[in-house]
Amino acid sequence: MSPRKKSKLQIDLVIPVYNEVEAILRTHADLRLVVDALPHDFRFIYVDDGSTDGTADTLRGISDDDRRVTALTLSRNFGHQSALTAGMDASRGDIMISLDADGQHPPALIPKMIELIQSGYDIVQGQRIEDGRGASFKKLTSNFFYWLINRISGTQVMAGAADFRALSRTALDGVRSMREYHRFLRGMVAWMGYDSVILPYHEPERVAGRSKYSLGKMTRLASDAVFSFSLAPLYIGLSAGFLFFILACGQLAWVLSLWATKNTAQLEPGWSSLMGVLLIASGIIMILLGFIGVYVGYIFQEVKRRPIYLIKGKPQHDGE
Repeated sequence: MSPRKKSKLQIDLVIPVYNEVEAILRTHADLRLVVDALPHDFRFIYVDDGSTDGTADTLRGISDDDRRVTALTLSRNFGHQSALTAGMDASRGDIMISLDADGQHPPALIPKMIELIQSGYDIVQGQRIEDGRGASFKKLTSNFFYWLINRISGTQVMAGAADFRALSRTALDGVRSMREYHRFLRGMVAWMGYDSVILPYHEPERVAGRSKYSLGKMTRLASDAVFSFSLAPLYIGLSAGFLFFILACGQLAWVLSLWATKNTAQLEPGWSSLMGVLLIASGIIMILLGFIGVYVGYIFQEVKRRPIYLIKGKPQHDGE
């Protein structure tokens, strides 16, 4: 890991936005307070992920007032990971820093991120520090998800990791080379294996509004992570098959023991063998078909090669 000598850098801030009309002006102002004091060239890349609350108009106004702003509008709501990918694809700088538009990724850490990239790291990963406010459904499910993904995949994803990170040009090009449709960027960044460092932070309150990550969206993201980074579900199905086979052998031994001890009066003729075969065979088949079906569905969506996102209209101030 060698320090990067270039003093004045082109740095792109990638900010996906979805229905954040109440927060975006404050967020942009907070970002400007930080970056205007730094000796680098900054570009703001806002990606409107199909907002319906006037966010696009607000971004146009910000773009008119600040020539450093590039505003991309996706044709519909493709999801946070796709919107973030669109911003990363538009980045041309030496360093790319991604953060959310709700103010919960503190802009004050941007100078430290740049410093760490300049010192030779390719990835600076923000890690949310729990503030001890006690257990919540979201916290419990998040902890379980990271526990699960780190045990069933070959990629270690840090608990508390978010899409608040800085990437060098090398690392950004690496992420951009991966064009899978179902995207879990936290895992993809960790999978690359470039020199990385963790930057802990306390998550502030939202600037305005409320979280747009519903339970359904979190579940889909978790599903993409599990099925994109692990074959464990197939092995679980295989293990379940062996378990049911052992149970079938146990039932067979029980039936034979009744025959051996002449207690066949406890058995309905043909019932035990028939039900045992039906239940065990159908259980194995349903488990395996379910897992295989999910993987086939993912393959089907990949081979269609549809774009990860579509941009509506011409980007304002695209920096070209």
